[in-house]
Amino acid sequence: MPEARALILANRRARKGKQSLGAAIDRLHHAGIGTITVPQDPSTSSANVIHAHADRIDFVVLAGGDGTLNHAASALHETGLPFGVLPMGTANDFARTIGIPRDLTRAAEIIIDGHQRPVDLGEVNGHFFFNVASIGFSATLARGLTAEAKKRWGTLGYALAALNLLRQSRPFTVEIDHDGAVETVRTVQVAVGNGRFYGGGMAVEKTAAPDDGRLDVYSLEIDHWWELIALAPWLRRGTQNRWRKVRAFSATNLVIRTKRPHDINADGEIVGQTPATFHIKIKAVKVFAPRLVRPG
Repeated sequence: MPEARALILANRRARKGKQSLGAAIDRLHHAGIGTITVPQDPSTSSANVIHAHADRIDFVVLAGGDGTLNHAASALHETGLPFGVLPMGTANDFARTIGIPRDLTRAAEIIIDGHQRPVDLGEVNGHFFFNVASIGFSATLARGLTAEAKKRWGTLGYALAALNLLRQSRPFTVEIDHDGAVETVRTVQVAVGNGRFYGGGMAVEKTAAPDDGRLDVYSLEIDHWWELIALAPWLRRGTQNRWRKVRAFSATNLVIRTKRPHDINADGEIVGQTPATFHIKIKAVKVFAPRLVRPG
């Protein structure tokens, strides 16, 4: 008899092939884990699938990218089921944040090892996110970059679309309400991070962790599109707060308002429009993760 049973939600449109997923599932079986595999269907809510199987499983395995995780977040929080990740997406930023390898068989070994790490969830207008929610440049990019382009071009697709969009970007006015103060700024993007990585390996803040109980916020208050190119290395390292035209702070709650509605991008998915109210849910879900090596 299997020692445990897992629900595997597999994104059929994910960038990685089915053969690697099959090998990872075989590895779970060899370790005594029974599985129920449900291909992710755009017409069926991942949350509904998890709720429907919750009384028959011990944990969930999400085989896909950050969007796959985002769609499952509410059900994971509500059921309390732990989850594992088989990173099959384009960016896989959450997997990168917690140290899950892109090789699916090695990722399966982490699930088999069984170490669970409690992590926070960001929340914007009632919608959860693992990595980053943003308003401005990257939200427009998320709306314009098709699933077909992501599958075909991967992170190169992000870069090509971003360069084209960058030349058209114009600053807009936002009110940022946090810690009892309201700041009015001109910006091309406001990003609110729960984890560390987003957008294919950029970092919201170099010390950010998915279990640090805080939201890391930055606003890019630049005047010309070419300044964002100059900022790129700092955005990759999460040290953009050193720039004079970047506003950065940490918070647990904040509200962002705009003169006209702007899209909100959460983990690469458009989830609504401004005004945007943010909260953090501390240690809201548990993920199978590599064991942390303590110094000394």
